[in-house]
Amino acid sequence: MGFALPTNIENRPVAVIGAGTLGRRIALMFAVRGGLVRIFDKSAPAGEAARKYVEKNVARVAASIEGGKPGRAVVTNDLAEALAEAWLVVEAVPEHLDLKKQIFGELDRIAPPDTILASNSSSYASDEFIDRVEHPERVLNVHFYMPPAQNAVDLMSDGRTDPGIMELLKRELPRYGVFPFEAQKKSTGFIFNRIWAAIKREALEEVAEGVSTPQDIDEMWKINTGIPTGPFQMMDQVGLDVVLDIENHYAAENPNLPTGPRELLKKYVDAGHLGVKTGQGFYTHTHRG
Repeated sequence: MGFALPTNIENRPVAVIGAGTLGRRIALMFAVRGGLVRIFDKSAPAGEAARKYVEKNVARVAASIEGGKPGRAVVTNDLAEALAEAWLVVEAVPEHLDLKKQIFGELDRIAPPDTILASNSSSYASDEFIDRVEHPERVLNVHFYMPPAQNAVDLMSDGRTDPGIMELLKRELPRYGVFPFEAQKKSTGFIFNRIWAAIKREALEEVAEGVSTPQDIDEMWKINTGIPTGPFQMMDQVGLDVVLDIENHYAAENPNLPTGPRELLKKYVDAGHLGVKTGQGFYTHTHRG
């Protein structure tokens, strides 16, 4: 049986599963056309921080998008409430495969039958966590980077995704100020993230070897590329625990990768220095994003 694409999208909410660094930014982007975004998180403080983040930034971001209009975000710890009538769900939980398998089983069971189920996973292909999904034709990767500053999005099928979903998202996502590019075959790291993975891994390896420091590498990066944020600043924004999870996944697929980057990251993570979200990472941060 084919998947029935969602209709009446403009009057239906988007649900974001996870209120972390990227979850709140994804929620922000889907709140720029005057609609409702529901953020699901079991942590009340994390959920409230995400809601406040959207509230603080939505007018500014909506003003930068053609046809933009500030919408609103609400928070719930009830998954059924979060999913009710949603045309799209974006999962943005930590990079743990068993957790993703559990969540997608629940999403497939609870969400309306025409809801698109998307994962923001930065390293796992969606075909790896659909064991408990009865309708894989509505599942895919929709991977965001760091909106609203970095607004490219990877789309990748789980191997059985309804082709109509790809076309719908290519048409609809730019209306929210994010721009999709489809990976034409399964690719760990999708498109741009494979390039970024090589850059950050080599930068980490240089620090692990004692060749340079995070600060000097970032300064050289900014001078030579003209990009205002260096690799270590970017990793602090994402969260060093997330970066380590991703590196562990790459290493599981390719045991020949150098161990220095993971060992360096682990020292920071074990010390609780996760980056912007804890106030300390490779840099000290006076505010949290």
